[in-house]
Amino acid sequence: MIAAAGATVILAVAFGANNALGAPNYVVVDLTPSGFYAAFGSGTSGTQQVGHGGGPSTGSNHALLWSGSPQSYVDLHPTGLLVGSFPITASYAYAASGTQQVGEGYISQGDGPNNCALLWIGTAASCVNLNPSGFAGSGAYGTNGTQQVGWGSLRPLVPPPTGGPNPHAILWNGSASSYVDLNPPDFAESYATGISGTQQVGYGKGYFTNSRYHALLWSGTPGSYVDLHPSGFTDSYAQGTSGTQQVGHGDSGLYYYALVWTGTAASCVNINPSGFWYSQALATNGIQQVGFGISPDTLGNHHALLWDGTAESYVDLHQFLPSRFKVSEALAIDSYGNILGSADGHAILWVVPEPASLSLLALGGLAIIGRRRK
Repeated sequence: MIAAAGATVILAVAFGANNALGAPNYVVVDLTPSGFYAAFGSGTSGTQQVGHGGGPSTGSNHALLWSGSPQSYVDLHPTGLLVGSFPITASYAYAASGTQQVGEGYISQGDGPNNCALLWIGTAASCVNLNPSGFAGSGAYGTNGTQQVGWGSLRPLVPPPTGGPNPHAILWNGSASSYVDLNPPDFAESYATGISGTQQVGYGKGYFTNSRYHALLWSGTPGSYVDLHPSGFTDSYAQGTSGTQQVGHGDSGLYYYALVWTGTAASCVNINPSGFWYSQALATNGIQQVGFGISPDTLGNHHALLWDGTAESYVDLHQFLPSRFKVSEALAIDSYGNILGSADGHAILWVVPEPASLSLLALGGLAIIGRRRK
């Protein structure tokens, strides 16, 4: 890696040999800020990317916001925000949409919540603590630009170790007091992991699931939930949604397999590539899906994957990274097909060089890494 203080990190150039299916080449950007020990990408929307990272200047993990280059990063860590009388010691940004970014913060002391859902609008000073009053903790995993989703735990009536707070899927409208508890009737616990339009996805378990996790789809209320759990799996999890599509994974009892739904359990498609032991789909733009997988060819390491709705369509994105990278994951994809993820502690952005992405291509010193089929 060629790096200089404040300069764009340049990756080695390698062009794919097979582009017969019309797949575009990618511009691959290492978003890790200069001087950081590590950085991780989690969410992307339009021209912004979010994640977290740390270095000597942060002292702990800080939520980060980028605009396509490492030097563009904004440190979102809310240094002036107190939870009770205690500061947030670490922060993480997980998703972005429109002008909003969401994630969570951690508090290392006190008898209040140990973590709290956070909402930003582009700056550290804009940070809003979404943890509802009386909740033992919370986290925000997704936003549609106006609403936010995640989880929250009420304080237990019976103190640990006899009892404990069960997490419930939560939908917010920009403030702690606006929360809606999405936990379905007779469910013991649930999590909301993604949101698109008026729909939310996640997973939960309870009496009707025989205490196994089932992928869930909501439309804004606890009673609106749809159980997406497909037959043949012991547990299932929905991790992301866009338009009419939901993605996640199912537990076969031995391995996890990446799954795609279109609103019902019966619509489920297993997109685990042939020969892969394990895969997860973590995000979708409504057409394509991204995540990671493990196979003999990956030497047991996670490799970032891209799908076009079927197992056969997968692209191993890792093969175009320099050989020093051993592990990679794709965690987000925007409406233009730009992909955000991580590789060995580096935040990685795969940019599609289409007209919609020309503003990103204008960044100097970017390396072109071709994309080819497996």
